[in-house]
Amino acid sequence: MDLVPWQRALRAEFPIITAHPELVYLDSAATAQKPRAVLDAVQTYLTTANANAGRGTYPWANASTELVEGARARIGAFLSDPAPERSAVHFTSGTTEGLRTVARDWLPGLLDDGDEIVVPFADHQANLVPWLEARELLAARGKRITVREMPYQASSGDYDPAALAASAGPRTRFVALTHVHHVYGADMNVRRVREAVGPDAVICLDAAQSVGHLPVSVAALDVDFVAFSGHKALALPGSGAVWARQRRGPRFVPGGWSGTPNTTGIVSLTAALDWLRAAGEERIERWTTALALRLTDGLRQLAAYRVLGCQRSLALDSDIQHRCGIVTFRHRSIGASDLGFILFSHGFMVRTDDHCQGDGGEKSSSVRVSVHVYNTPEEIDRLLDVLATLE
Repeated sequence: MDLVPWQRALRAEFPIITAHPELVYLDSAATAQKPRAVLDAVQTYLTTANANAGRGTYPWANASTELVEGARARIGAFLSDPAPERSAVHFTSGTTEGLRTVARDWLPGLLDDGDEIVVPFADHQANLVPWLEARELLAARGKRITVREMPYQASSGDYDPAALAASAGPRTRFVALTHVHHVYGADMNVRRVREAVGPDAVICLDAAQSVGHLPVSVAALDVDFVAFSGHKALALPGSGAVWARQRRGPRFVPGGWSGTPNTTGIVSLTAALDWLRAAGEERIERWTTALALRLTDGLRQLAAYRVLGCQRSLALDSDIQHRCGIVTFRHRSIGASDLGFILFSHGFMVRTDDHCQGDGGEKSSSVRVSVHVYNTPEEIDRLLDVLATLE
């Protein structure tokens, strides 16, 4: 897997990467780096049309308003929205706020006393805590709902659609899912969940680790909400969105006064999605998946390390799906924080903690490596060489 011209050209578009050849950034699942096109779009906006969107009628304000409204259409197109005339896009500060907005402002209008929801207790806590908060909010209004834990397959860590189908019933009104797991890097096969819960249940998708990393099609997934963060998708921090299908349940209308939008963040998000589309989301996914596979195959040959998640997906010749650019592991005797310091002394920047796991997830600290299109096979090989010296 040598460098190819298209990847070399894309890597060169990231100023922070090219300015620090001595460093290797391996924390893109937390925050992805920004290409020049995104930085230029923000600079151009701030120096030519910066004004308060939706609050004035002079040219700069009109231009800002048009940028915000145009961004809604661009997000729908990026997600392959099959019915943009009916759907809605609400801008947020990121995935967490997006999921909480659905939980606080929309879910109570869907549920009645005795209904149940299914949520993932072993995913990111941002896709657990809002739904538990919604249960308490409904209880205060006299509505008692049941929160069921999403079942997982012991062998793979994926959702278990057979077990879900066996437990779901007519009162199962809402299901929260994660597209790509933030620790194990697994595509959670959300397509199978729709068949398990039937055509009427609402499905809300945490796409924090998929939008910007691989193609996401709401037409193919048949979900009702998609929440994602701009900073993980090459845009600025503080940007993100919730896409709502508007087909099942009440219309999605976020509550309260919206205030001034993060216009700069929205400009960066539009530029990032345009860049990703031009670069080729499928090509980026193939590249990052291959890098993750290169790392897992190398780690399985080092006895001192244990890769978290499905063990059958580690080998190059594995016949099941591989990790989507995220690999998390532990050393048998060196703690994760210490290992992180050692790796940084060699120029590698990785994530080392419990990764904000939900109540049902692993709480012990681990090392997470997450890649993007600007990473290279040579960087993965250098990482494996350093890890091998710590056997």
